Amino acid sequence: MRQIETKKEVIDIDGMHCASCVHMIERSLNKVPGVQEANVNLATGKAVVTYDQNISKRADLEEAVNRTGYKAVKAADMHHDHQEMMRERELKLLKPKIIAGAIVGLIVMWGTLPGLIDFAPAIIKNFYFQLLLATPIQFWAGWQFYTSTWKSLIHRNANMDTLIALGTSVAYLYSAFIAFFPGSLGALGVETMPYFDVSVIVITLILLGRYLEAVAKKRTSQAIKKLMNLQAKTARVIRGGKELDLPIEQVIHGDKILVRPGEKIPVDGKLIEGTSSVDESMVTGESIPVTKKVGDTVIGATINKTGSFTFVAEKVGSETMLAQIIKLVEEAQGSKAPIQRLVDLISSYFVPIVIMIAIATFVVWYVFGPAPQLTYSLLTMVTVLIIACPCAMGLATPTAIMVGTGRGAEKGILIKNAESLETAYKVNAIVFDKTGTLTNGEPLLTDVVTWLGTEKELLAKTAGVESLSEHSLATAIVNGTNDKKIELLKATDFEAISGHGVRAKVGQETIVIGNRKLFIQTGIALSNEQEKEMERLETEGKTAMLVGINNTATGIVAVADTIRPTSKDAVKELRSLGLRVFMITGDNQRVAQAIAKEAGIEPGDVLAEVLPQDKEAEIRKLQQRGLHVAMVGDGINDAPALAAADNGIAMGSGTDVAIEAADITLINKDLRSLATAIRLSRQTMRTIKMNLIWAFGYNTLLIPVAAGVLFPVWGILLSPIFASAAMAASSISVVLNSLLLKRSRI
Repeated sequence: MRQIETKKEVIDIDGMHCASCVHMIERSLNKVPGVQEANVNLATGKAVVTYDQNISKRADLEEAVNRTGYKAVKAADMHHDHQEMMRERELKLLKPKIIAGAIVGLIVMWGTLPGLIDFAPAIIKNFYFQLLLATPIQFWAGWQFYTSTWKSLIHRNANMDTLIALGTSVAYLYSAFIAFFPGSLGALGVETMPYFDVSVIVITLILLGRYLEAVAKKRTSQAIKKLMNLQAKTARVIRGGKELDLPIEQVIHGDKILVRPGEKIPVDGKLIEGTSSVDESMVTGESIPVTKKVGDTVIGATINKTGSFTFVAEKVGSETMLAQIIKLVEEAQGSKAPIQRLVDLISSYFVPIVIMIAIATFVVWYVFGPAPQLTYSLLTMVTVLIIACPCAMGLATPTAIMVGTGRGAEKGILIKNAESLETAYKVNAIVFDKTGTLTNGEPLLTDVVTWLGTEKELLAKTAGVESLSEHSLATAIVNGTNDKKIELLKATDFEAISGHGVRAKVGQETIVIGNRKLFIQTGIALSNEQEKEMERLETEGKTAMLVGINNTATGIVAVADTIRPTSKDAVKELRSLGLRVFMITGDNQRVAQAIAKEAGIEPGDVLAEVLPQDKEAEIRKLQQRGLHVAMVGDGINDAPALAAADNGIAMGSGTDVAIEAADITLINKDLRSLATAIRLSRQTMRTIKMNLIWAFGYNTLLIPVAAGVLFPVWGILLSPIFASAAMAASSISVVLNSLLLKRSRI
């Protein structure tokens, strides 16, 4: 059976302006064989496509985009700031068109508006002169609307530009007809007044709206730009005994790199000489500098504060943590929240419906309207076409997602995709894994109780067995024994018994180390005094492990894991947000309750003695109780539970498997960031809902007004000029509302 090789591509797209464009491109991409998912984002101008590279290639995806009439940027031309360059180019092209349109518009309005026309020179009131001025604006400044309309019609689609092209063309052609044949309509009782001002001002206002929208969009993508600017430009590499200042692109694996005080660390690696204090706040969000010594890892783009040191480059280019963060943020900003899919679906039907409403408006006014019917029919039809632009709907969600995910990255919170951000606001229960999450994950040997033999003998045998285990508790016993300068005895026939303990042989003796369940399983009994000793240690919050030699209880070794300094504050903040906080652990009830009490977790919310393979089942039980569950973990054994939870949250210090399974990663390792992530999600969703209410409300209310429903009662008729201003204002307001997220307190 052929294996699926899934790949994710980010494709920059030129020319998108509305939600119907998005739907059209997505539909084309999803038709490409092997494509599993295609998300097109209007705010970022990018498509994120997941596909099987055994079936299709990137070139096939680019061709699918190009077929829709838009332009996909080829892989060879891709770089992070392409969208920035594209917006700069757009601004440069729009500026002269807006200036020209504004000047022509004011001149034409002077020669047509009642009141002003009385003071206008004869040349400005001349219809041919107005035609001469309006034509360049219609076909030079407005040419992009015609090209976009033509491309969409070739592919049997209609987009926002179709509405604008139709509306302004009707106004222009009607006015041109009046200019050349003024008498023909006058005989029919129609007012012989051209509307060149309508076509010119509408085009100018729409272009001005796009200009302001592009400026606002630049601000929404600042998070990526800030991250990219963190990267060092050069590295001081030691090759052949010489120090060379090389561009960052020339650093390779295994290079030895010297970093002096105040310099940026160029790439990720391991320190081999010297010590220093490193400011990692720009990557992790943690403000306190971290002490680095030989053997510690250093992260590219962080700043060396004090001493000089040398490190070996282990991750370069796209492998570095900063590059991965940029990639994740880009993918998150380009992804699509579930709520956006509904918006896109509505928008795909919206434009054809608007065209039908515009035609119906023309017919109703022509048949039932007052004189001059043709003038009223044309003006109301144009107004409906102009005001109904679905730009605001298309921008409502992606702009908020862009700002939200960028804000998270600045706080050391990596959000995998838009769906993760959207669903996090629903979370009402958080489950913490104990070891390495609520606690530091570095337990220490604290107590040794012997019932037979000496402490030295017990530790030599116990540590000898535990040296074959990879468990963190085993490491604590081995390290504690080494600290006491006790030589470990060699163990054989090692066997790990999941969730219970270990078994092995030391010489001729069979040794078991673990919990009560293991002793019951093995048939080793405990006396009342021995049981009380276990209870005492467990009540103190220590993990006590029984040691049995040849089916006889021989002693106890106890280790303790201290909770993270931020755990108590994190739990308190989460509870203040109305969340229920659980702790899950394989430890027994006494130890679990002691740790939970210290962290501020309610006794009834402790899930103790849970085997690694059962963590997922416990998460599902909570979900069955109607809770929307977020799971916080850091180990490989947490990955299934992280995947099963409604939101999986991994610690940045955790394993790659856990981080891959998670929806949100706390790269700053600060549990207080959980509350920040929840608040960010809630505020982002609040912003999205406000945007959508405005966007849908705008179209729902103003299309009937544009069609003239207020005219029979109050005599109110909306001008196409005001319609174009309102349309532009709606899009800009949505983007600006999303930008307010940058200033919100999280």
